[in-house]
This record gives sequence, C-alpha cells and structure tokens, in this order.
Amino acid sequence: MRTARIGAAVAFAALAAAACGGSTTPSAKSKAFEISKDTPPAKGPVDTVTWSLYAEPQSLDYAYAFDYPPNTVLANVCDQLMRITPDLKLEPGLAEKAESPDPLTWVYTIRAGVRFHDGSELTADDVVASMKRHLDPKVGSYWVSAYQNVKSVEKSGPMRVTVRLTKPDQLFNEQMGTSAGTIESAATLRKPGYGSPDVGVNCTGPYTFAGWEKGQAITLKRFDGYWDAKLAAKAATVRNVFIADPSTRVNTLVSGEVDGGYLVPSSGFGKLTAATSGKLYFGPNTTAVNLIPTNLKGTLGDLRLRKALSMALDREGVLKAASAGVAVPAKAPAAIGAWGIAPDLAKEYYAKLPALTRDVEGAKKLVQEAGAAGKKLVMATSTMSPEISVIANAVQAAGQAIGLQVELKAVAPDAYTALFSDPKAREGIDLVMTIWYDSTPDPLEFYGILKTGNFANYGGYSNAEYDRLVDEAGAQADTAARAAVVAKLQDIAIRDMIWIPLYEVPHSMFLNKRLSGAPTSISQLVYPWAAMIGSAG
Repeated sequence: MRTARIGAAVAFAALAAAACGGSTTPSAKSKAFEISKDTPPAKGPVDTVTWSLYAEPQSLDYAYAFDYPPNTVLANVCDQLMRITPDLKLEPGLAEKAESPDPLTWVYTIRAGVRFHDGSELTADDVVASMKRHLDPKVGSYWVSAYQNVKSVEKSGPMRVTVRLTKPDQLFNEQMGTSAGTIESAATLRKPGYGSPDVGVNCTGPYTFAGWEKGQAITLKRFDGYWDAKLAAKAATVRNVFIADPSTRVNTLVSGEVDGGYLVPSSGFGKLTAATSGKLYFGPNTTAVNLIPTNLKGTLGDLRLRKALSMALDREGVLKAASAGVAVPAKAPAAIGAWGIAPDLAKEYYAKLPALTRDVEGAKKLVQEAGAAGKKLVMATSTMSPEISVIANAVQAAGQAIGLQVELKAVAPDAYTALFSDPKAREGIDLVMTIWYDSTPDPLEFYGILKTGNFANYGGYSNAEYDRLVDEAGAQADTAARAAVVAKLQDIAIRDMIWIPLYEVPHSMFLNKRLSGAPTSISQLVYPWAAMIGSAG
C-alpha cells in the first residue's frame, strides 16, 4: 500500500517555535501552553457522556460534513475506507487493504464481516454507492474536489472496489480517511431525507444514531456489533448538545453540567484552567486562522490591497485578544502541523519564510498606489465565537488606518457555517475569518484547494502555474518529493496573498475529571473519539 504517513505525533509547540523562530510562550505575561498527545486511558465504562457543540449541524449527510459540528458527531457513527489515527497516521479502515498497481488506479479490498447498524452486511455495492454520490451533481457534495481526478468507481470483485483516475493523485487515498471516504448503506442512501433529523444515518461506526432533537441535541447509542474490538465504545450513550453562546458553553463545562467539548472558546481558557470540574487540554493540530478574500472581483481583487491589509494588521494584538495568547503567529496560510508527511522538511521551509510584520506606512503607500483610498469592503462577523468579532474589529481598525472602509456584516452562527459551503451565502461579502483545518497529514490537502475551480477556492483564484504544480505534487508518491513541490505552492500562495495568514492554534478540549481516554488532536473530526471515553477511576 502506497500511503503518506506521519512519523510521530506532530508537537505543535515545538514545530511552531522552529517555524517562527521563538518560544512557545505566547507573550511575556502568559505561561507557555503544553501539548498533550492524549489523555490517560479510560479505566471502565460509563452510562452517559454529554458533549458540547458550538452549533447545530445542518445535516448528518456525510457529503455535506465540511465543518466541526457535523464531523464531530459523524466521526463516531460512520467509518471510512481509510482511517486517520489520533497521532495523525493513515491506516486501513473499512478497506483492509489499499493498493495502487499503477499511477492511475487505486484498488480497495473491503473488510469482510462488517455490519451496518441495521444489521445488514457491508458489501462492495455499498462502497460504490457511497463514493459515487460525490460525483453526482444532483447531490452537490462538499467533498467533490477529493474526486476531481476520478474517472470511475466500480465494483471489481465481491469485496473489491477499483477507482480509476484521469491523472495521478496520491492525496485521493489519504482523503479516503475523511468524509470523502465515508461508507453508508446503499439502501439507506435511497431513503428520502437521508441525514435529516427524521431519517438520520445508518453506518458502521461504534455508535448508532438514536435521535435528533432540533435545536437541542443529537443522541448516540453504543453499537455492540462494532467490527473493531479495540474501539468498542465504553459509554452507553453520548449526547451532543448545541450551545452557541460561548459563555454558556464555558459555564456548563465548569459546573459539570456538560462533560466536555472540543474547540472550546479561548475567552474561557482562564476559567477552564482554574476549574475543579475537569481539565483543559491542548493537542496536536493542523489548523491555522486566516482571512479569506472571498471576492477577487471586488476591492480585494487588487493584490496590493490584500498585501496592504495584511501589513496593517496588528497580529500580536489579535493573537493575545483572540486566542488568549495560546497561539503563535503564522507565516503561511497552512499550519506547520499540516505537514505531517514531512515534518522535518516543513521546519526548513518555514524557517526561510519571511515574518509577516506590521508596516502601516508601507500599507498606506500601497493603497495610494492602487488609487483605492476610501474604497469599501465587507467582512462577515458573528457571535459564534469571540475570535470572529475580535478579528473583525482588528481588520476594521487596520483598514481605517490605511484608508480603506471596512464594513462589518453580522451573520448568525448557523449562517456563518454556510459561508463555507454555499456560494449564495457569500454574496456581497469580501472577507471572512476562518479557523481552517486539514483532515489529512498532507499539506497538499490545503494548497490543493486553491487550484482553479476547487470547491473551497472561495475567492476564485486562478493561476496556471499554480494549477500545474498541484498536479505535479499529486503525482509524487515519494513524500519528500511531494513536500518539495508543495513548498513551491506555499511560496506562491504567500506571494499572491490568496489567503491572509494570522496565527496557528493548538486543538483545545475540556474533559470532566470523572472521564478519561479522549484524544486531544484534530483527528477527532475523523476518528471515533467518543468510543475511547470512559471512567477515569
């Protein structure tokens, strides 16, 4: 099996320090944050775990699982062909073997004896049906870009599926460990309303979908027929509660009303650190915080203005205010933790990148040069998390300082999520802030999205040389060679300021002291994290 693997868990703090040439201490007044690879193994079963989500999923259809809330739930209910582990390695999942007999072919041997939650047995037909949905324009999968080089998906044996490509694509196999590789029962996929509160899902994961109370919670029940004994669930019930207000999320964790949650509000880090009900953890991450110019036909279509806005930003101030100092300044739009295929090379590449320093006077000159003084741009803001409003206000101040008019448009939490999936939701908006994560340990996953026509190329950036390099990187089976090409993509992305980098953050999690076993890394979006949680004593 030709796969890209990460050697050891990426230590965010160490890599970030090497990349940025400094300490992992965020500021002189705050303590260094520590990265925990995981929590101590659970010692026994528990009846119920209550987990917080910052927003209600719009759907549990894996084809639309492109954000934290739906993936946090589905990671426990559905399995993928491949599996990305808590230490960010790629291993077999529902496919017990993946082979690439030639650069244009991937062959998956499907694991026998696996059952869906309704008791039916997994077959190659289910795999084909699940994968082909991403190719169906009527479905409109948010993961369609993972299949951009796929020519056909066919059953080639009783328990074998063959994928033929139009061009070599090493990233395709890695993305079979994400929602792009999720397998659902073909019979269930034919049901009207699949993934909705009334229909739910019928997958093969360690938990079954047990109910969805609109506006309240999604409940999961342990599936005792799960195929992977090492991930047999310890908690009988997991209740995922929707808590949009950041202060309420923090208070329910501190009080013990809620047992835990990922991506906890940075505004509550101090309170959660001092809490006696549990512990705040920081884990390995592939996440960077960026500004995305979503309309390159508007004001920010001028590279000089994108650069000017970047130069005018007070990144140190933003970092302290938005992340409570638990972050490091970014030098590129993709996090250094996303370079799992070549972490040592990543440090070398990052060391050569220029720091994104503040230069208000230089930014003013660029605005004047562009003849853009007084021009307007619209940035989305939301109460979904404090970071969004903090950053939006900082951008508005930076714009004002250099002669640009930045209008802030308030967007509801659920609608903010839609900005990353629905082009219509982005109409009239020039800039959004994102906490962007990669699901695989391959930086090509991020830089590939900036290729012409990609679903997540929100601004419509197009560069023939960039596109050629994306294809060249995808054809490289050797991870070091692929990383070298991706480094060229990184240089172009920074040069053209396709996205505006802000800072990198570790993955955050709070866990009640009565529980243990939860993984701390970003892999919780694709790995059955809830199955690992049990009694701490």
